[in-house]
Parts: sequence; structure tokens; C-alpha cells
Amino acid sequence: MMRFVVATQNMDKLEEMDRLLRPIGVEPVTLAMAGVDFSGVEETGQTFEENACIKARAAFERSGRPSIGDDSGLAVDALDGAPGIYSARYAGPDATDLDRIHKLLKNMEDVPEEKRTARFVCSICCVLDKDTEIVVTGTCEGSIAYEPKGEGGFGYDPVFLLPDGRSFAQLTDAQKDAVSHRGEAMKMLKEQLSKHLKG
Repeated sequence: MMRFVVATQNMDKLEEMDRLLRPIGVEPVTLAMAGVDFSGVEETGQTFEENACIKARAAFERSGRPSIGDDSGLAVDALDGAPGIYSARYAGPDATDLDRIHKLLKNMEDVPEEKRTARFVCSICCVLDKDTEIVVTGTCEGSIAYEPKGEGGFGYDPVFLLPDGRSFAQLTDAQKDAVSHRGEAMKMLKEQLSKHLKG
């Protein structure tokens, strides 16, 4: 099992990656688990892809191990793509998932159903060595609910509706992995990683 450092402290995100990477012989660990000091690393990119690469490169430089950075978020058409790359900081630095959801729903309260379209985006950068980087982006189209639905997931999952009317928070882990932005990006990453690891 190869150990990859994931530039995150989010255990929910690590759990998703673990489900998807372990079958190809990769064990993802958080920065803390790898003993990596990540202080001073700032997400200064203007896109999900740029931020993913900033995190992956910094984790690789500081750990000396293959590293993965991902940046993901929610882009709402009626809000001109917001919260976008600021999804985690949408309601302030110390806000909870619930705080962010409340702010989003407040900003969407006058938006009619047909204009509540949105998508989740996930960019992943994997630095295998100083000469090899893999960058992929996955998306999942949907819309914003009028109120939270479901008990599962994290982040904006309870208010992100798939075309069939279910929210991400109403899906099982396997169902979510099959359709989510991160699931799509991870499948692309897995395909490319498999080639590199076999080679």
C-alpha cells in the first residue's frame, strides 16, 4: 500500500478519498497523520484547479511523499458562480456548515425554481514526484433546494438537489461516489494513477 499525503484536515473528505483510492493500493493520510506542518500555505488561486495545485505542491515539498490537493465547491448560477472557490469561507472563517447553508438559502430566497441551477466542482492535483503532476476536474449538475433535505453528507450536501429530486445528503456513500463531482474527479485520477503506478 502506497501512502499519499492529502492536503486536508477534513476527515469526511479523507474518508471519501480512502474509499476510492484504497482499491488501487493507495492509502491517503491527512497532513496531521503524516506529521506535516502546513502553516503559511495560502490558497491564493483564482480557480479550483489553481488552489488544488498550490496545496498538492506544498504538501509534496514538505512531506517528500506523493501528495494530493483538492479544491471543491458550489457554483450557483443565480449568484454569478458564488460561493465558488470561497465555498468553505462563504459565511466567515469560523462558520459551520449550517451557517453557510443558511446564508446561501437567504441569498436565494427570491430565486424561482427554474433559476436555481448549480453545480458542484472538484479539481484534484496529484504530485507524484518533482516531474509528474496529474490534474483533473469533475462536476455534478443540480439545483439548490428551498430547505435542507437528508441527514448524510457534509458541507452544502443537504441543499444540493440532483435532477431526480434527491439531495446529496439523502444518498448512500456508494450512490454519492457514483455521481458526485469528487467521485468523477477521483475516477479520472484513479485511471491516470493506475497507469503511472503500473508503469
